[in-house]
This record gives sequence, C-alpha cells and structure tokens, in this order.
Amino acid sequence: MPDTFYAMQHFIKVIGKKAAYPPLGLLTVASLLPQEWKKKLVDLNLSELKSEDLAWADFVFLSAMNVQEESVREIIQKCNEAKVKIIAGGPLFTHEYDRFPNIDHFVLNEAEITLPPFLEDLKNGTAKLVYETKAFADVTKSPLPAFELADMDQYIYSIIQYSRGCPYMCDFCDVTALFGRRPRTKESDQIIRELEYLDQQSDVRLVLFADDNLIGNKRILKSDLLPALIKWRKEKKPGFFFATQLTINLADDDELMKLMIDAGFRHIFIGIETPDENGLKESRKNQNLKRNQLENILKLHQEGFIISGGFIVGFDTDTPSIFQQQIDFIQQSGIPLPIVNIMKAPPGTELFDRIKREGRLSKEFAFTEGETNIVPMMDEKVLYDGFIDLITNIYHPEKSYDRLIQFFNTYKFPKTSVKVPARYGIKDITMAIRIFYLLGIKDQNRKYFWKLISWALVNNHKFLDKALFYGIMVYQMHQTFLHIKKTVEDQNQHILLKTENNFA
Repeated sequence: MPDTFYAMQHFIKVIGKKAAYPPLGLLTVASLLPQEWKKKLVDLNLSELKSEDLAWADFVFLSAMNVQEESVREIIQKCNEAKVKIIAGGPLFTHEYDRFPNIDHFVLNEAEITLPPFLEDLKNGTAKLVYETKAFADVTKSPLPAFELADMDQYIYSIIQYSRGCPYMCDFCDVTALFGRRPRTKESDQIIRELEYLDQQSDVRLVLFADDNLIGNKRILKSDLLPALIKWRKEKKPGFFFATQLTINLADDDELMKLMIDAGFRHIFIGIETPDENGLKESRKNQNLKRNQLENILKLHQEGFIISGGFIVGFDTDTPSIFQQQIDFIQQSGIPLPIVNIMKAPPGTELFDRIKREGRLSKEFAFTEGETNIVPMMDEKVLYDGFIDLITNIYHPEKSYDRLIQFFNTYKFPKTSVKVPARYGIKDITMAIRIFYLLGIKDQNRKYFWKLISWALVNNHKFLDKALFYGIMVYQMHQTFLHIKKTVEDQNQHILLKTENNFA
C-alpha cells in the first residue's frame, strides 16, 4: 500500500505493528485451493517477495486493489524474470485485466465461482487466459479463510467479512459493479466460527468487518447476525470489539443502533463526502440527502459509536467556497478521523464511464488522497490550492486537538447490556512505553499529545485510553498530511509548467 490514510503506516510504526490488516481475499482463496497444495502467504506490507520464495513456488496467486498498481507491476516483473506463472484476481484486474499482458491467467470476479473451473482446466492442461462471470457467489458457501497462513500478531486488526454488495448507487463507487446491489450475507454460524478461530490464532483487540455496507440488509442483520453476536459475547466474553463501514442512515434506526452496540460494534466508517447537497445529488449519494448530517453524527457519537468519515472535494458542482464549508463541517462534527480526497473516477464506475465519454480522463487512476484522474470543472490550481488549505486546517496537530476535544465533549460511553471486561497484559504495557517515548518525548508536536492526555486526566479518566489512541492518530494525520502536501505541491508545479509551456 502507498502512504495513504487507509494504510495507516505511521500509526502502525508507533505501536510496533507492520500493517493494518491481513489480505482477506487471498486467505479466502487459499481455502478454495486443493488441500494437498502447499501454500505460503507473502504480504508485501510485512516483507519483501524474495527470490527464494519464487524458487519455491510453482504459481503465484496475486491479488490487488487499484491503489496497489505500482507494487503489482514490480511483482509481475519479478515473477516474469523468475519464470513463475501468475494467476491474478481482485478489483484491479477485474475491471482492466487487458492492461497486464505479462500475467498468465486471470481468475476474476468472485473466486467461489471462477476458481473451480480454472483449477479443473489447470489439472487437465487446458487453462485459459481469462475466467470471469456476471453471477454473484453464494457467500453462505464461502470457506473459513486460511488465517493460519498469516502472522496475525503483525496486524492492527483482525478481519472478517459478513456481506458483499450495497443497495446504493453512488456514481464514484465500484462496489455495485463488483458485488451487485443486493447485499448477500453469510449465516451467523459462519461468522461465529471465524471469530472463534481468530481468537485462537492471535491476541485479537479489534476485528474489522470488511463489508461494503454492513447495514445494507437491515432485516437479516437484525434477525440473525446481531442477536447471535450478542448471545455469543455474553457467553464467551471476548476481549475485542468490532469496526465496520456503513451508511449514515444508521442514525435513523434506534433499534439497529442498540443492537449493534450490544453486539460489540464501536468504530464505524461513514462516507459523508460533502455538506453541499448539489454534490450529493450529482453523485447520487441519496442516502445522505434530506437530513442534517451534523445532527446525525452527534447522535451516533452519543449512542457510543466512534466515526471515521470520508470526504470529497472536486465534484463538478463544487465552487471555491466548498473548501471552507468542508473545514467548518469537519471541525464542528468532532469526527476524530476525517479522510479527505480529491474526487477520483475508479475504473468500472459510472463516473469513470462518463468522464471518459466527456474526454476528461487525465490518466488511468489516481492513488493518493491528493491526486485525481479527472480534469476538473474547477480551475486545477484553485482545486489543489483549496485542497491544501482544507487539509492544513484539519490535519495540523492543533486543529486535530481542537476537533478531538469537541468529540470528547459530545461522545457518550455506550449503555449496553453486554459487559465485556478489558484485557491488559505485558504487551500493552510495552506498547504504552513505546508510545509515550515516540510521541511524548521524541515527536516535535508532543505538546498536543500531552494536552490530550492531560485533558483526559483532568476531565474524565475514562477517556484516557482514547486520548492515547487518538494521540497516535494525530501523529498519523500530520505525517500523512506532509506526504500529501508534497504530492499536491509537485502536482501544482506540473500545472504551472504545463501552463507556461502552452503559453510559450
């Protein structure tokens, strides 16, 4: 993963881990392969792909997202030089496999459907170049991922997936193209088995439900998964909570919020995108319309959820005033972790098709938050300058501190019938010492770290662990901000040079 907020590289370094979460797709594919095959997982976020790994292997199964393309091309070159055949799948290849001529076989879409015919043809010596389908897999038949292949203690989160698909049609999102509009769910027994297996494999503290929209099928969620999780937590008392991604209309359903809190969900990512209704309408982000998003965020915080929010600038309808609007909204919201992107058009989306038809596609894809593959309606320099001003006003440690105090002043610890005792051990003490040294002594912005700790000690000691956690997050936000700022400044220089050359 490149240095983006989603990669959390600086946060990971501070707490002594190596990556955010293991590659669930590859671990699921591993369980679909013949049992007699010998399998080895190489996660490039943990270690390099070594020549001895390739010498050992008959095949390399390669999976990637669009943001990982640069790394993918390096791996393809290494495999080609070692003369090891590559079988590739995942979102990057599903939409644009023809851009990768040096790959031997493509097993696209969902592997539960496309992998078995490939394996049969491979066995018979008749394997084709491409295996794809328009059908969607029955996830109740998905196997238990091969978590034993991963060194789970090297990751911040453990990870599982309950559902695939999303009922909404946001034009910049490729989820519906990949997984459809009808959310397909696993059975609660499958999820419990996965959680128990994870608990045996590692010292789990937080499990990410890697769903496109966990509440996409509220009926089944309420009737099956959440009651089963509540019952299981009461019986087993696991020492971990859950994080997931969902939509802001969770705030409309008091029953669902209560069930999710009792089931152990705390951290939620919500695509808020923009406070401007014109941008929401243009992108068909209909679930965010006709509501007061600030009030919804406050309600969710007061129910006991902790929100990370996605924001976008660069909608065709945006004017230069959008940057200050975003600054004001984000700071007022008290969202601890806001992630701001310039609008991108991922391959496979309606937005990509439209931008391509209009002749406004500037390159195949954009990787970091400060890049875009769209020629914007707004003047490019105004867009990039406004973006820099926006992230400066939310990611500077002082601004992050102000927003976190807003969060602490409005957040309410959840009222839940399921009491799970906290687990602390020698690893936690070691990690705390490391954090206090790196952020409380070594970091040049350490005064904001100590201000957060002091606020918690003086005002509410129950916030102490959150102050410590978000002290690290302030560091993460600032370090990634510096990286993004440099990327955007380089882009601005390119715009100036291009303008000057055109003028000449």
